[in-house]
Amino acid sequence: MTNFTAKISIEINAPVEKVWEALVTPAIIKEYLFGTNVTSDWKVGSSITYAGDWQGMKYEDKGVILELVPNKKFVSTYWSSMSGTPDMPENYQKVSYELEEKDGKVVVNLTQENAPTQESADHSANNWKMVLEKMKALVEEGI
Repeated sequence: MTNFTAKISIEINAPVEKVWEALVTPAIIKEYLFGTNVTSDWKVGSSITYAGDWQGMKYEDKGVILELVPNKKFVSTYWSSMSGTPDMPENYQKVSYELEEKDGKVVVNLTQENAPTQESADHSANNWKMVLEKMKALVEEGI
């Protein structure tokens, strides 16, 4: 059974609107998500794709937007073409970003559910840590 979860949080010293903008603006996402090109119309039920090159290998990852509450929450399914698993519903993971305003700052809580192993969940958590630290730097610099 695949039920391992990666969780990470980071505090960003910026208004929630700026953090939200960084989560849903493809040009900004490309800056902090390993040069990924994100495509979506940003509506619940719509597809979202992530395409690019990782260490010389092309990838096209995808999912569906499950929840989108501006300045609060963004949830989607996610499947990676590099995962080595077939593109089947049971191999999709769920990625949730929840934004919490706190003392003029924003805490971003990210959860990635349905990893196949604890090792995979830990690997995802380490990647997300890098991604969120880069996003924090961009947002705090005033993108």
